[in-house]
Amino acid sequence: MEPQALQRSSLPKLQINRLQMQDVREAFADGWRDFRTYPSFGLFFGAIYALGGIFIAVMLTSYHLPWMIIPVAIGFPLIGPFVAVGLYEISRRHQQGESINWKAVLTEVFRQRERQLSWMAFVVLFIFWIWIYQIRLLMALFLGFRIPATLDAFAKVVLTTPEGLLFLAIGTIVGAVLATILFSATVIAMPLLLDHDVDFVTAMLTSMRTVIENPVPMLTFGLVVSGLAIIALVPLFLGLLVVLPVAGHATWHLYRRAITAT
Repeated sequence: MEPQALQRSSLPKLQINRLQMQDVREAFADGWRDFRTYPSFGLFFGAIYALGGIFIAVMLTSYHLPWMIIPVAIGFPLIGPFVAVGLYEISRRHQQGESINWKAVLTEVFRQRERQLSWMAFVVLFIFWIWIYQIRLLMALFLGFRIPATLDAFAKVVLTTPEGLLFLAIGTIVGAVLATILFSATVIAMPLLLDHDVDFVTAMLTSMRTVIENPVPMLTFGLVVSGLAIIALVPLFLGLLVVLPVAGHATWHLYRRAITAT
């Protein structure tokens, strides 16, 4: 991996490394190893994510908004990087040879409320809100006020009518753009903020530059994680019990390959 200097006005000095597809494969392999080594931690954080998805689905159904389950389920993985902070900490401690126990990990997670990582939560949730808002706007434009009351009816309208197919196509394009922006801004920023005391703007810019300078491996990593997350939603979000921790650990290891701090 060939380092390229990243100019910054404060310490530590960061370098963006040149990544290869081999780095992506090794990051996933290391992520799977960390999950197998500390399964109880992975299942714990994965369960928080999965239960959150189930709760949202139940609430939308209770309020007679079943048609929102699909866009929420697709957009739900966008907040995964923030939920995975505890997983980054486990992988960091494992690499550093530090003690890994519940008190140490959870203390570090809660400590992030006082650091720059809390500002990243607002960024993530804001983009998630934009995703939901644009879905409602596109539905109003293409489907009007005749939105089906059930999930089955909504799926039938979207998949069998010209208006529904156009809504699906444009919504997919807009969603892909938003997801790419959020992925680029957070994939390196989240573990960087946990690992070093830098401001969140610097972390986001570093993350975006890493993706720009390594588009193929970074976007491939994002597509694999997104694909696995969407597949994991099918069995009532339960697949996230495994997918989230493996992806979280893998993200940490990709970050360590992408960034060198001196």
